[in-house]
Formats: sequence, C-alpha cells, structure tokens
Amino acid sequence: MARKKTPGTARKTAALAVLAQKESISVSGKRLRSHAAEVAISRSVMDRFIPGTNPMQVLSLTTPGANFTSSDAFGLDTAANTFYVRGFTQTQIGATLDGIPLGTQGFTNQNGVSITQAMIQDDLAGMTISQGAGSLDTFSGQLLGAAMTYTSSDPADKAGGRVSQSFGSYNAFRTYGRADSGILNPSGTKFYASFARTESKLWKGEGYQRELQADAKLVQPVGDHGKITGFFGFGNFTQANYLSLTKNMWERLGRDTTYLKPDYEKAKLWAYYAQFTDDVPPGYEGVLSNSEVGNYAWDGSQIQRSYLSSVNGHFDISTRLHSDTVAYGNVASGVYGGTNNFVTSPSYGVPMLLADGTVSGVPMALQRAHAGMQRIGFTQKLSYEAPHHNLVEGGLWYENNRWIYNARLYEDTPTSAHNMMSDLRKGTGATWFEDTYNSNSFQFFLQDRWTIIRGMTLLAGFKSLTQTTHGGTKNDYTQRLKAEGWNTYYRRPASGSLTASGAFLPHFSFDYHFLDHHEIYWDIAENLRAYDYYSQVASGTAWGGLGNASQPAQQVFDANKKILKPERTWNYVVGYRYDTRFFTGTVDYYHTDYYNRLASITEGTSNNTRNAYMNVGRETMDGVDILGAIRPVKGLEITNSFSWNNARYQGTGINYGGQIYSLKGKRQVYYPAYMYKANLAYTWRATQFNFNVNYISSRPMTFLNDLNIPSYWLANLTLAHDFGRIGFAEHFKASFGVTNLFDKNYIGGVYGAASVSGDNNSNLFVASPRQFIGSIAAAF
Repeated sequence: MARKKTPGTARKTAALAVLAQKESISVSGKRLRSHAAEVAISRSVMDRFIPGTNPMQVLSLTTPGANFTSSDAFGLDTAANTFYVRGFTQTQIGATLDGIPLGTQGFTNQNGVSITQAMIQDDLAGMTISQGAGSLDTFSGQLLGAAMTYTSSDPADKAGGRVSQSFGSYNAFRTYGRADSGILNPSGTKFYASFARTESKLWKGEGYQRELQADAKLVQPVGDHGKITGFFGFGNFTQANYLSLTKNMWERLGRDTTYLKPDYEKAKLWAYYAQFTDDVPPGYEGVLSNSEVGNYAWDGSQIQRSYLSSVNGHFDISTRLHSDTVAYGNVASGVYGGTNNFVTSPSYGVPMLLADGTVSGVPMALQRAHAGMQRIGFTQKLSYEAPHHNLVEGGLWYENNRWIYNARLYEDTPTSAHNMMSDLRKGTGATWFEDTYNSNSFQFFLQDRWTIIRGMTLLAGFKSLTQTTHGGTKNDYTQRLKAEGWNTYYRRPASGSLTASGAFLPHFSFDYHFLDHHEIYWDIAENLRAYDYYSQVASGTAWGGLGNASQPAQQVFDANKKILKPERTWNYVVGYRYDTRFFTGTVDYYHTDYYNRLASITEGTSNNTRNAYMNVGRETMDGVDILGAIRPVKGLEITNSFSWNNARYQGTGINYGGQIYSLKGKRQVYYPAYMYKANLAYTWRATQFNFNVNYISSRPMTFLNDLNIPSYWLANLTLAHDFGRIGFAEHFKASFGVTNLFDKNYIGGVYGAASVSGDNNSNLFVASPRQFIGSIAAAF
C-alpha cells in the first residue's frame, strides 16, 4: 500500500522540484556545487572578500565569463561600474531580489534599483547567475541573456546581532550593525533590522563618497502551509564623481588627472577656451585637443536615494499546488550633474579673456538633473506537481513605472562655484527642460519540467513580454534661457511612444546527471529587450541625443519609430561538468545570435555630445568557458578558469554623419576576447587566506576597432582569523585585505556610448590604485 503524502512531505517535494527546475545549487558540507548553466555564490564565498564589496564584483572574481570594473575599491560608483557576463552588460541582464524585479542595474534608477542600494551586502544569503539565457520565471524587461538572483538572509531564530567596523586607505571606513529579534511568539514571528555606512575620500581630486543603507525583514509563518515575508530596503548614495577620460587624457596626463577643483580660476579659464575658442590653454598645445579641454570642468557629483519595499506570500494551496506572490513598490530620487562649461552664468556679462590670462565673467554654471522614479508592481507564480514526474509552473508580472527628469541651471559667481551637494531646493535654479516617461510592463510564462528518469530532466516553456513607454520632452526652455544670457544650445527635445512586444519566446533546456560525478546540459532560448529611456540628452535610448539644430530630434524620433525594432537574441549553451570531492571541472560552449542590434554612437565633449541611435543589424557571439578546481588537502582549493569570447557585428553598413561605415566582422565594443582567473583559498583551523588574480585582454573602444583599451592583470588578497569567543562577543574576527595588490594603472569602468572611430569620447574611468582595508567583526 502506498504511503499517503502529508502536507509537509508535499512541500518538501515541491521545494526540491523547484530547485531542480531553476537549475540551482546544493551544498555538500561547506562546498558549493553548481548545476547546469547556473553558477551560485554562497555567503561563505562572499565572506572571503572585503566586507561591503559589490556583489557583482564578487561574481566577477569567481565566475568564468564575468567581468566587473569600477573606479573605487568597494565598487559603489554607479557611474563607473561596468559588469559583463558573456558579452551582456548589466543593463541587458535580468535581476531579482527575493523575487522582486530590480530592473536595469545601471547608473541611474530610472526603472529599477541597483543591488548596492536595494540592500546591504552583509544581509545577502547568496546569489546565483544563470549564464545561459536566464530562466523563464525571471521577470525583467531588459533580459537578453543571463539572470542574477539575489536571496536575502532570514532573521535568526535566536535573538542576537552582528557588528563590524572597517578602516582603510583614503580615510575609508565602513560600519555595519544588525539586530535579530529571534522567534517572538508561538506563531514563529521574527525579524531583523540592519544599518551600514560606508565612506571614503576620493583617491584623486576633491570630495568624498558616502553610502548610507538600512534594511529590515519580517517573517510570519501562517500555520504549516504558508509564510508571509515583509522587506524594506533604503539606500542613500552621495559622491563627488571621478572624471571620465579619453585614452589620450589618461596616457598624456596620467592616472591622477581629474576635475579642476579646487583651482577655480583654472576652471573658468578652461571653460572659456572650450566654449568660446577652438584653441587650448597655454602649455597644452599638442597635448590635449580643444574637445578634451571641454571635458575638464570644476566638478561633478550625484545624490541617489531609493526606498524599496515588498510583501511576499508563499502558500501550499494543496499537497500539489503551490503559490508565490510578490507585491512591491520602489520610490527613488536623484540629483545628477556638475559644472557645465558650455553655458554662461548670465548675471556677470559675456566672458572675456583678459590680458593677464584671467577671465572676466563666468563661462560656466552648475547643471543639475532632478530625477524621480515611482515603480509599483506584482508577480504571481503557481506550481503544480502533475502526474508522471512533471512540474508545471506558470506566472505573470505587471509593473507601472513613472520617471521624471528635470534639468536646471544654477549660476556660479566670479569667485566661487555653487554648492554641489546642497542649495538645490525645488523651485530654485532656471529650468532648462523637463522630461517625463511612463511605462507599463507585462510578462507571462508557462513551463513544464519533466523528470524523464532519475537525474535526467527536460524543460520546455515560453514567455510573453510587452512593454509600452509613453513620454519624452514635456517642456524645453532653451530659447528662453538663451535670451536671458545663459548661452544655451540645442538640447534635442523629442517625445512619443514605443512598444516592444514578443508573444512567444520559447525556452528549452536539458540536464542529465550520470555515473555519480558527471553532468551534461544544454539550454536554448529566445529573449526580447524593451526600449531604454532616460532623458532627451542621454545617449543609448530611443528618445535621447537625437538630431541637431538643423535636423530636429522630433523629426528623427518619428522617422526611427517607423523602422526601429526591439532587440532579440537566440542563446544556445551546451556544457559538461565533472564534480568530485577532490576536483571540479566544467567546460561550456555558447552561441548567441543578436537580431536588431541597437547601438548608440557618440562623439564630442562630455557636456556637448553628438549622438546617433540606430539598428546596426545582426551580431553573432561564440564563446567557451573552462574551469578547473582542485582540492588536494582539506581546506585548500585552487581554481583556474579561462574564457574566450568572439562577439562580432554582422551589419554590412551604417549611415552615421552622412558617411557609410561597414561593421561586418568588427568586435563588440568594450568586451574582452580573453579572460583568465586564478583563485587560491586556504582555511586552516580559524584562519582563512584568499588570493585572487585576473587577466583581462584588450577591449575595443570604437565600432571600427581602431583603438583598444589596454589589457591588464589584477590581483587581490585577503587574510582573516576568527578568535572565537571573547567576553560577550562570539566569533570575534579580524581581517585584512589589499585591492589592486600590485598597484596597476588601468582603465576599469566605461560609461557611455562608443564612437565610430578615433579617441573622441571621454567615457573611460581609471580604476582605483592599491588600497588597504582592515576589519573587525563580532556576533552576540
């Protein structure tokens, strides 16, 4: 007689089936085991790195095919942060936190929030990244390939807490504290609340970087058949920016070249040369171009705040039917910008170059974008354990997002600049333009995972996605400000609506474990990406940076609307894994076909660029990732991985600036063809040692591949010791880390579009030099 399945065993069966469906990870002892095309990073692996390190940086240092670069040691600079996985950027990768769609993981929060502002890194329980096409139940309008899944830790069953304190180079410090309530009543209610503050002076130039974070999580079991979880995350990021450079600026003036602050007279002089002449300041003839002089300004900064909240519900409707619901809201604001040296503060007359080499008047002003985002949505998933070893899942997602971007000008004075972090109250300044966007997203998926025999599973399913965005320029006051003496220039106003839609986007995958230690798998899927939006002046969107004074942006937008199609990809992955106690080996081959590859092409100064947004045709990508990890003795793991990527445009010709350029056979901009990673991790009793080395090959920085960002080697080191219990403190731990161990001067992050050819874009960020960071931590 068959044993009746109880609700408890049913939930356990469903949980195991869901884990199998997501091709996720399991833990054997303390070692992580990956499955199929998904790689997972546990909390113990994250703890090998400096506290507070950007999770994407941890993924990059441990995962083949992933690359993360930034301008600071913690990886907090959202403008400079650049993350790739197998040719896809962080703006093309799906991302979720406890099932909450996070949206685009880029610079601004126009339709989502980056993980560094969504929650504190110390409170993550783990993360996974799908290096294939991403799973069907990843809700995202940006996903073309790969998906990141972040999972927060649950409150502890026992009351207690954790604290840590870090100090480092450039007056860096980081404070973290967490309090757990423990189980409060017979129903199982428990919660935690956390706070973190990270601060550092810039490693070059004037200013600081500061991030304040807080998050809280409440878990309420509902009998034996359900659970309700509430989450709140707050992020407040403020920083004086690092200057983005051309390759020539970096090579000729060195790693430390940056904004001109605190030399105000020099800032006015360089602004005059950039705005009113075609020359360069004395002493820079043959060193910089006039365009590069225009890239230098007094300063730049950003202020970002985000509030994220959600209510999650998991319920076992029956022994076979299970429900997961997420309702979420996200509100964010931002103040972006800095000195604009192509406008004039009107109260002080027309600037003139005086005989003594100084400038009368003020040939610059503070330009700030006041931005706001309101995002609300929900997801609903149902899973059913059907007969004959089938797990059927379906779900839907709806989200509404409203984004406002208003640009204002604030006068500087002859002797001092405007305060970049304050005095920016609503209603002050002269409004240049106002943009508003509203988007509605809907996604549905249905899939069946069939366990053919033990260890062999086949998944088949599809998703439907549609996103409609209305908006663009609401008001443009360029001519009025020009009449007032601001010397404003054309700002490319455009508005309208675009829809990206795919009714049937299929996904198939296969996973087979055999002979105890062997696994083969493949993954095939089609994805579609909705159109980006940001502002009328930004490159990389269908609404931004279009046209010129003689060819209005609205005219270009209307023409583009007739021919633009959303980007699509077909992704193929096939792989083999061998995994034992002493050795793990993995080899993957992947291929991607891009259709309707949309590219933004930019040239000119950072404050006055010339852009184009166009379909450059097809792109193909082939790649191989190989990983080997040996564990010869207890506590020692040595990992080596090699990645090769061959991403090439296939378009026969693009029309830019009245000229036809062929991109066929040219490599994808900004992505390396080769990466090598080595990691040595050793644990002996209570002491841990981790040494990491990365090699990144050269990266094309133009569409015609005539210039490259140089290759580099990078090494990091951490050492930690757990002293156990000292007084009331448990696990009193001290750690020491060194980033960029050999002090390599290299280009890290890239922000902005590439040029067709030549060194015409100041979009390169120099990575931070060697930094030392020490930490102490304890639990109680």
